[in-house]
Amino acid sequence: MLDSFYYLAGSPGPSGFGSKSTAEQVTASSPLPLPSLTAIITGATSGIGAETARVLAKRGVRLILPSRNLKAAEETKSRILSECSDSQIIVMPLDLSSLSSVTNFVHQFQSLNLPLNLLINNAGKFSHEHAISEDGIEMTFATNYLGHFLLTKLLVNTMVETAKETGVEGRIVNVSSSIHGWFSGDMIKYLGQISRNKSRNYDATRAYALSKLANVLHTHELARRLKQMEANVTVNCVHPGIVRTRLTRDREGFITDLVFFMASKLLKTIPQAAATTCYVATSPRLSHVTGKYFSDCNEASPSKLAASPTAAARLWSTSEIMVNSKSKLVFDPNNGLE
Repeated sequence: MLDSFYYLAGSPGPSGFGSKSTAEQVTASSPLPLPSLTAIITGATSGIGAETARVLAKRGVRLILPSRNLKAAEETKSRILSECSDSQIIVMPLDLSSLSSVTNFVHQFQSLNLPLNLLINNAGKFSHEHAISEDGIEMTFATNYLGHFLLTKLLVNTMVETAKETGVEGRIVNVSSSIHGWFSGDMIKYLGQISRNKSRNYDATRAYALSKLANVLHTHELARRLKQMEANVTVNCVHPGIVRTRLTRDREGFITDLVFFMASKLLKTIPQAAATTCYVATSPRLSHVTGKYFSDCNEASPSKLAASPTAAARLWSTSEIMVNSKSKLVFDPNNGLE
């Protein structure tokens, strides 16, 4: 009850920021050398991602905006340039639901010979309709988690080298959701069940919760591995808050409109929703802080399952198999991956 009061009041936490803080506010006094940084931001064509990109560009960060919709990405670039004419912004093609597209994007990015300081895995999908990716994975999981897993895997060495050469800590931010706590059960088994062309067990909300749980577990396991490498790169995940963005575009209608109207007092504006991502990406207070979960610009506790090292290690192993497979995966509906 007290937490709810603090949220509604926008009371600042230990960081000095709270639920009402905006992305511009949390980055206003950052002493980090933002004008010398390069960031990749997925899902930056609208909503939270677009605001994250705008604010970081305003602070001088060079942006790489990968997108499946290049027209939308170019429009985002134009809007940012109209406000920040000196911004350096590169638009590149990327479909996160396709592992080959992720690989192609990384090859194209690396051909630019640019450093990489920030990787913000922001893109998200919530689709009511059941669909399977070209790689044989349920579409929400493929887009929200597996594509980002491969993207991070292929870019992490570049980030490690950039941090080593510049002395500036690299940061990876995974955008999750408090909805990750709605998932319970065997993750891999459920993924196997919904990654069939005709799934009778598909629930759009549970599939989304699974993908967001995977984002948190990925954060924990990657943090552990980066520590073992003694890399000057951190990884943390964030819950941006409740905000109506294009994420809900597949659920437009009377019920969705009614729910969002009734919950209007709990909703954040987009600048407020982008604050935690920008805070975690730039705040000097978080130097060497890694493997944590943040909400309202302050550290928070994820679900019990999300904090399980065993679950994180199991998901990592399964993910490695999924992204390394040369042929479409086959799932056993009772046991998961075959």
